[in-house]
Amino acid sequence: MVLLALAVVCALVYVVLRQRDRRMLRNGVLLAAALFFAVLGVTDLVLDRFPALQVLVVGAILLFPVGVVVLAGFLVANGVRMFRREGRSLGNMLSLVVGVGLIALVALLLVLIRSGSLFAESVLLLVLAVAGYVGVVFVVFLLYALVYGHVGKPREADVVVVLGSGLVRGNVPPLLRSRLDKGIEVWRHSVEQGRAAVMIPSGGQGADEPRPEGQAMAEYLVAQGVPATAVLPETRSRNTDENLRFSQTVQEQAGVTGDVVVATSNYHVMRAAMLARSIGSDAQVVGARTARYYVPSAFLREFVAVVAAHRIGHAVALAGVLAFWVWVVVVEVV
Repeated sequence: MVLLALAVVCALVYVVLRQRDRRMLRNGVLLAAALFFAVLGVTDLVLDRFPALQVLVVGAILLFPVGVVVLAGFLVANGVRMFRREGRSLGNMLSLVVGVGLIALVALLLVLIRSGSLFAESVLLLVLAVAGYVGVVFVVFLLYALVYGHVGKPREADVVVVLGSGLVRGNVPPLLRSRLDKGIEVWRHSVEQGRAAVMIPSGGQGADEPRPEGQAMAEYLVAQGVPATAVLPETRSRNTDENLRFSQTVQEQAGVTGDVVVATSNYHVMRAAMLARSIGSDAQVVGARTARYYVPSAFLREFVAVVAAHRIGHAVALAGVLAFWVWVVVVEVV
């Protein structure tokens, strides 16, 4: 019952903090904790009434390494597909890199277990602790990114910002088109509700692009029936942070106020929402569907970017893990 009580407390705090601001990743920590304690609590109650089911729990634990290997295989296959379809770049091959890394991790753990030496056991403990920390952080990020992108999505706004994602030979490619279509969906619903909504297609000109993304995006919006007077392109930004900052400037210069919704790809919603909050914007973010094969590497890339943005906090946490390992090995063992 204690575990279920902890689950309820975490769930209540999650609801309160989510009402205050949906865009904070700490909400994901509380949601993950609530689910974790709930699963443990329910499992404990079930095993207390049906002890014979303990064999299923043991089996699930023993199958966990197999699940890791299966996941690694999926990521490797996805990485190969990304390489063939999207070209050779670290971002596109991230799922391949992580898949190979997981296979190497499992192999290392097996070697350490078979060694049986005290040193090997110590290293095994450290590897498991670090891998466990990274795994938990990723699960929290993935869980809350999915929840944020699918639960309580805003459907109308006074300003709809669409984040750029690159042109192909000066034209709008499928990935960017999906973002624009999602923005148009929100804009049309807003107009139907009586709002004088405007759209801000945001994107500058990359080194390999013949013109600014915002210009091509604006042309697409007008071609899809959005009045030219309702389209305010932003053409200077080079990344998501600048997309949001410069779009905010365009909005202020146009004298437009009210609710802001940012349209991007589904894998990008969490980081975009966190960046919007960091610049003091009240904007919420909606995500457009992305080709399934593209999602694993894209989510991994977003995870790396979020961790990098909070590298000091994660470095402190990992330092704590290392300190605990040293204490266990040096004080308790030696």
